[in-house]
Amino acid sequence: MIEVAIAAPAPVVRAGLRAMLAGSDAQVVGEGASVGEVLSEHPHADVILVASDELLEETALRMLGESAPAIIVLAQDMRVVPMLRSLPLRGWGLLSADAAASELQAAVASAAQGLIVVSPPFAERLFGARPGVQRLEGGPLEEPLTSREMEVLGLVSQGLSNKLIARSLQISEHTVKFHISSIYTKLGASSRTEAVSLGARHGLVTL
Repeated sequence: MIEVAIAAPAPVVRAGLRAMLAGSDAQVVGEGASVGEVLSEHPHADVILVASDELLEETALRMLGESAPAIIVLAQDMRVVPMLRSLPLRGWGLLSADAAASELQAAVASAAQGLIVVSPPFAERLFGARPGVQRLEGGPLEEPLTSREMEVLGLVSQGLSNKLIARSLQISEHTVKFHISSIYTKLGASSRTEAVSLGARHGLVTL
C-alpha cells in the first residue's frame, strides 16, 4: 500500500483529492494545509500530493533529507520543474490541475516507484513534441508478447496497480498476475520497473 499525505489549504480540496485516490493502492495517511505541515507530521509518507505549485515553499523543502518522499504537484504551468529536478526526491510528477482520477492514481503509483510523471500537455512543452514510442536498440524477443500482454505492459508502464489494470481490462487480478509473470519471463525482467525499461528497449511501450 502506498502511503500518501495531502497538502492543500482548503478542507474541501483535500476531501476531493482523497476521493480521487479512493479504490487505488494509495492510502491517505495524513493531510495538512501546507507542505511544511505535512512533512513535519508525516515524514515517512511515500508520496506527498500537493494541490498547488504555490505551496512548494523553499523553507519547507529544506526539510527534505536523503529519504525524501516522492512529490506530485497539481499545477497550471511548468515553473516548478527546475525546483523538482533539483530536489533529492524519490520520484516526482507534474499534473495539470484538471487531471482525472485515473491519471492521478497512476502518477502516485509511478512516483512511488521512483519514476518521473508529466501530464501530456506539459510533456509536449517540456520535450518539444508529443512523446512517442521510444525505440532503443533491442533485438526481437524469442517469444513475442501476446496482444493482451502488450495491453497489460502498457498499463504497467503508466504505473497502474494490478487492481486498476484488472478493472481497466475487465479481467481478474489473478489473470493480471498471470500475464505479468509471463511478461517477466519473456522479457527477462525481475520487477515492474525493469519490465517497462526492457519493453521500451524493444519498442513495446510508450514512455
